[in-house]
Amino acid sequence: MARFGVRLAEAVAARGPLCLGIDPHPGLLDAWSLPRTADGLAAFSAICVEAFADFAIVKPQVAFFEAYGSAGFAVLERTIADLRSAGVLVLSDAKRGDIGTTMAAYAQAWAGESPLASDAVTASPYLGFGSLQPLLETAAENGRGVFVLAATSNPEGASVQGVVREDGRTLAQSIVDEAAAVNAADPPGFVGVVVGATLTSVPDVSNLGGPVLVPGVGAQGGRPEALQGLGGAHPGQLLPAVSREVLRAGPQVADLRAAAEKMREAVAHLAG
Repeated sequence: MARFGVRLAEAVAARGPLCLGIDPHPGLLDAWSLPRTADGLAAFSAICVEAFADFAIVKPQVAFFEAYGSAGFAVLERTIADLRSAGVLVLSDAKRGDIGTTMAAYAQAWAGESPLASDAVTASPYLGFGSLQPLLETAAENGRGVFVLAATSNPEGASVQGVVREDGRTLAQSIVDEAAAVNAADPPGFVGVVVGATLTSVPDVSNLGGPVLVPGVGAQGGRPEALQGLGGAHPGQLLPAVSREVLRAGPQVADLRAAAEKMREAVAHLAG
C-alpha cells in the first residue's frame, strides 16, 4: 500500500480538503429517529457511508461505537470496511496513548492488520512523544498515518499544552516539532498533528511536512474562511474536520450529502 502522505494528497486533490465526521452520539440518534441501540448505530453509519462516499477522508469517532461494547465495535468494523470499499480514506478518532507493550497492542489494533485498522488514527502524545514510537513504527510499516494531538480547543487543554518549556517553546510546539522530525526522516510525511480551529494562538506548523487536522469547524465556532494560513500552514496542508455542522442535516442521504458538499465548497480554497 502506498504511503499515507501520498494517498492523502491524492485524495484531497481529487475530492477536496474536508474530513467529515461520523459521530453517532445519542442526541443525533434521537434527532434522526433512530434507537439508541447497536441497530440504530448501524443505520446511522450506513446513511453516512452512502452520503460521504465521494469525499476524501471520513473520521468515525470511536467512543460512540465503543459505548455499545462488542456490538458497537462490530458496526465500526463494517463502517471502516464500507468506507474503504468506496475509496474513502478512514481516520479513526481513537486518541490512543499509552506506553510499552500496551501502546504496541493499540498500534496493532489501529495501524496493523486488525479489522479496526484504518488509514490513519489519532493519538495522544501526553505521556511523552516517545511513547508513540510503537504506533509510529507500525503505521510506517503498513502505510498508515497518525494524527498527534498538539493544540486542542477544549479549555482544559491550554493548561498543559500552553506550558512554556525551558527552551522557550510551548509543549504544543514541541509536539509539532517532534512530528516534523519523524516526517523529515521518512518523507512524505505520514505524521499529522491536530490543531483546534477555535484557538486564537496556535503552534507553527510550517515545517511539519505533514497534514494538520483542524477540528471545530462549523458548530463549534471555527469558520472556514479564517483557516487560510493557520499556524503558517502551506496550501493543501490543512484538513478541516466537520461533524455536527453536517450531521444535523440528516437523516436523509441527499440532505446529508448536500450539506457536506456545501462545506466542501467552503473549504475548497485550502486545497492550494
